[in-house]
Amino acid sequence: MPTSDNGFLRSIFNTPSGVSPEEQFGLNRRSRWTRLRGMIRIVRRHKLRNGLTPEELRSMFEELGPSFIKIGQTLSTRSEILPPAYCEELSHLQTECDPLPFDQVLAALNSIYGNKCDEIFSEIDPTPLGSASLAQVHRAVLRKNGDVVAIKVQRPGVRIVMAQDIDMMRSLAKQMQRFMKDNQIVDLRDVVEELWKTFLEETDFKKEAENLAEFALLNKDVAFIRCPMPYLEYCTEEVLVMEYIDGASIRDTDELIKRGYNLEEIGEKLLDNYATQILEHGFFHADPHPGNIAVSKGQIVYLDLGIMGRLTPEERLGLGRIIEAVGHKNSAMLEDALIAFSVGGDINAIDHPRLLDILDRIIDQYASADVASIDIGAFLTDITAAMRECKVELPSCLTAVARGLVTLEGTLLRFVGSFNMVDIINRHLRNTRDPKEEIEQAAKDLVIEMDRTARGMARAAEHIGDTVRMLSRGQLKINMEMLGSDEPMGKLSRIVNRMTLGMIAAGSFVSAALISGSAGPEIFGLPVLSFIGYAAGTALTIWVLVDIIRRGNNP
Repeated sequence: MPTSDNGFLRSIFNTPSGVSPEEQFGLNRRSRWTRLRGMIRIVRRHKLRNGLTPEELRSMFEELGPSFIKIGQTLSTRSEILPPAYCEELSHLQTECDPLPFDQVLAALNSIYGNKCDEIFSEIDPTPLGSASLAQVHRAVLRKNGDVVAIKVQRPGVRIVMAQDIDMMRSLAKQMQRFMKDNQIVDLRDVVEELWKTFLEETDFKKEAENLAEFALLNKDVAFIRCPMPYLEYCTEEVLVMEYIDGASIRDTDELIKRGYNLEEIGEKLLDNYATQILEHGFFHADPHPGNIAVSKGQIVYLDLGIMGRLTPEERLGLGRIIEAVGHKNSAMLEDALIAFSVGGDINAIDHPRLLDILDRIIDQYASADVASIDIGAFLTDITAAMRECKVELPSCLTAVARGLVTLEGTLLRFVGSFNMVDIINRHLRNTRDPKEEIEQAAKDLVIEMDRTARGMARAAEHIGDTVRMLSRGQLKINMEMLGSDEPMGKLSRIVNRMTLGMIAAGSFVSAALISGSAGPEIFGLPVLSFIGYAAGTALTIWVLVDIIRRGNNP
């Protein structure tokens, strides 16, 4: 197999400058072939060519190792890719991997703490609370104060095994990229790099402890959301010590109902808080699969914060505008939001009519549907594909948001119920906006629309003037001489006046419609500025109609 690119591997594994990735992770030609032969033996043992039952597929992923277990976890929430029976079986990969023997767990803890494990913990339950692809969790008691905690211990050697997998994936991606077209949407090398950056974050338990502390601080005023508090003094890259919380998994719907919880309320609160994480905090859970969420004492608990996403204020604002445009079913508004959100490409070269037509179809398919009828992952993929087709690049943060929404969608649909995600997020946007800021924004939008209308009218008048001058110098002069009257020019003037009034009326209606959903003082159920726009448009329309009726067929 091809040799590795040291710079690439060092960049994604964060290896020390004086140590090569091959030295740190034992990557060489022999190790690659050994790993590949082992994978081939596993696949042959499961007789892949004869088809796999759900149980065999799950078992094969477990034997192939942590990289493939992560793939299985992702597939378990994608019912549009696999049949329900396979999704159900793969969902057990999230917390039910084969556990490590307890003596290996103790050996790992003593190695990490320098044989001082007994000085830190007075008791460790040998039965694991959960055993996942990357780590195993045990209940324990701190000797210092008697607090009941959960210890998350990383599986020994997991980073080396996954390093071998990514090395092979990279080689495969490099070979496949040669057969990809220049306009291929997915850059496989970028996908591999993104996958392993995510893995590195997830296996750094000290970083996860910091994530827990930050998430708790940001959500301290939210009564129905919490996460375990970390004990930072005991946390390392391989061990996470955090508060023990006894709750029911969101997958165990029968138990939740038995405890008196309302599944629909859980779903709505999850979505509303997720909108807060994305659009207000800019710090959101990027992997909200069922194994990471529980319910305890009336609170939704995020148990694992190894993979978190971050958004800048500008990115949060851009995402909010995109979601709002979809909620309003306004393709022009969505196009403006996407272009403002873009990070590259030739904006002036966009085929606007074609893009608007594509966005119209996407919105018609998505905006009014609930989770049971749509695939939000496909929606975001279609949006990205449409922009790429127009040579406009969207920021990479959209991928993290899309992945989180897709995972949450699968969680809600399979265990809680179906919801109109866009409607709930838009309701959140409306409820969290300051009425004063909303009125100011509405006024700005009205000024912008009026300016656009005025510019359009000026351009139209200029074109009409050019046309009149051209006609008066040629064919119109002959017609006037034949008719022997100046009346045609008067009729043309009145036609232009009617067109101008009609354009102003249309602009008023459009402006009023755009700000009809804003908050603030209302008249007859409409915001003040929206009411003024409708009133002005109606008055001008009536004026034009009366003028037409009064003059009849004679303009």
